[in-house]
Amino acid sequence: MRAAARLAEKPVEWIREKSIWDKPYWHVERARLGDSRKVPVELVVNGKAVARREIVADGRVHDLAFDYKPTRSCWIAVRTFPSSHTNPIFVEIDGQPIRASKRSAQWCLDAVDVCWKSKQGQIREEEKPAARAAYDRAEEVYRQILAECDDAPDS
Repeated sequence: MRAAARLAEKPVEWIREKSIWDKPYWHVERARLGDSRKVPVELVVNGKAVARREIVADGRVHDLAFDYKPTRSCWIAVRTFPSSHTNPIFVEIDGQPIRASKRSAQWCLDAVDVCWKSKQGQIREEEKPAARAAYDRAEEVYRQILAECDDAPDS
C-alpha cells in the first residue's frame, strides 16, 4: 500500500485550535502528531483501528505494510484520523457474509438520521417524499441488521 500527505513545516495553529466539529473539517493538519510533520495511517477493520503506522507528511508517496490477517469476513479501509478515510474493501472468508457488531450497526442507524437532518433542507420539496422514503428504507435495513447481530467482535 502507498500513502502520501503534505503538511507545512510548522503547525497551522488556527486549525489545530478548532474542534473537529468546526471547519475546516477534514484538514490533514488535524492529524499532525505534535509539532512534527508526521501523521498516523491506520488500518481499519469493521470500523475499528487494528494497526497503525506513521508517515512524514512531506508530499512524497510512502510504501506501507500492515501485518494483519482477518479471521472472518469483514470490511477493511485505511484512514488518517481525523483527516481522511478510504472507501472500504470487502473481504469474504470461507464464503461467510460480513456480520456487523451491534455497535457498528447502531452507528450506521444513527448516521442515517444525522445525514437526513443535515441534507433535508437542501432537497427540493417535490423530491422530499422520495428522499424520505429512501432514508426510511435505510433505517429499516439497519434496524433489521441490528436485530440480527450476534454481537461478535469487530475483526
